[in-house]
Amino acid sequence: MNLSESEVQLPNLNLPEIQPRLKMQDGKLMVFDTQRKKDLILTPEEWVRQHWISYLLHQLSFPKGLLSLEKGLKYNQLLKRTDVLVFDQEGKPYLLIECKAPQVAINQKTLEQACLYHKTLQAKYLILSNGMQHVSLRWLAAENRFEQLKNFPEAPI
Repeated sequence: MNLSESEVQLPNLNLPEIQPRLKMQDGKLMVFDTQRKKDLILTPEEWVRQHWISYLLHQLSFPKGLLSLEKGLKYNQLLKRTDVLVFDQEGKPYLLIECKAPQVAINQKTLEQACLYHKTLQAKYLILSNGMQHVSLRWLAAENRFEQLKNFPEAPI
């Protein structure tokens, strides 16, 4: 059964609205992910991720083919998954977005988790977001540190 967003109570986020395809399946609320071409359980974190995907593609004009979602990576023998990873035209990590549920604070712990992924990926940019609060960072490789940005990075050319 397909549902409209108004039929389901979903939090308003500090990102442009999206038009999700929602449905109930086996008693679970599902959202259709246009990138992965499949229905996913709509967790609070997934709600944030779907907004970011839409924002990157439709407002910031990021090329669809450069986005990778929940990409597996290995760190200290542990398998981890990035939320949103964008590559540049040369196939190098460009932007890593770490999504949290709206009720999860963006804090030092969130930054440390994202930095673990960054050590492996070495993306030029990092965004931490719970859908309400966003922290945009640029990696300064020569100084081995991040600097906070006022804006989000532009699409890689």
